[in-house]
Amino acid sequence: MTPAALGEAVRTAATLLFVPADRPERFPRAAATSADLVILDLEDAVAPENKEAARVNAAKWAATQPCAVRINAADTQWYAADVAAMAATGAIVMVPKAQDQARLGAIAAALGPDAAIIALIETSRGVLDAAKLAAIPGVARLALGSFDLAADLDVDPVDREALLPTRGALVLASAAAGLPGPVDGVTAALDDPAVISDETAYARRLGFAGKLCIHPKQLAPVAAALRPCDNEISWARMIVESAADGVAAVDGKMVDKPVIDRAHRILTRTGTDT
Repeated sequence: MTPAALGEAVRTAATLLFVPADRPERFPRAAATSADLVILDLEDAVAPENKEAARVNAAKWAATQPCAVRINAADTQWYAADVAAMAATGAIVMVPKAQDQARLGAIAAALGPDAAIIALIETSRGVLDAAKLAAIPGVARLALGSFDLAADLDVDPVDREALLPTRGALVLASAAAGLPGPVDGVTAALDDPAVISDETAYARRLGFAGKLCIHPKQLAPVAAALRPCDNEISWARMIVESAADGVAAVDGKMVDKPVIDRAHRILTRTGTDT
């Protein structure tokens, strides 16, 4: 996949699936799922004694297969080697605990002109500086690390009200920087599609356009919840068709450029815009 195609992949990905990078036998299975983007994880899913081997596994796979790699945080002993290894592959890089503008800019520079970075916001400082982080060249997407952030804030990660300001900040920061909607954090439930669907639909209503997944079972309900419903699609088609005919109002409501733009975005997500 070309750098341009990788950049487009990270911008449009709705379902992003984590796979431990010390389990290379799982890589082909993950790639064969319906996930829009597979993330090989060098951080939380890998024990310290397996970090070096995991990096080798990830670099080998990323050199020939489109994927993202979550590197270790900047304050760890593995960080520098992770960045260097991924720079040689051209992989999409997820940066955990993204909060320092200078460091994130340095990572982008190390990855080169085709850098595609997912900045994982997991700290209060990262939330407060989200707009500045999103504007750094090379940052292609923001993502929410809800469990680490909740620990930082001393709140329950499933408490929607507690994390509402954070989600709003990431949506605004992404829009201001011209990025697609951010990626929501993981849902711990693996065998409850209703919970997964509900949490994903909630995030989508706020402006999120993707979700981190930790098991293939989560992919289908997440994808369905992020997809525009039939009523939205019908509305969008009606708006676009009316605009083409020069109609200024539909069902007694004004149709102007922002309304038409939203309709086109809905149809684009379904692959039916023309």
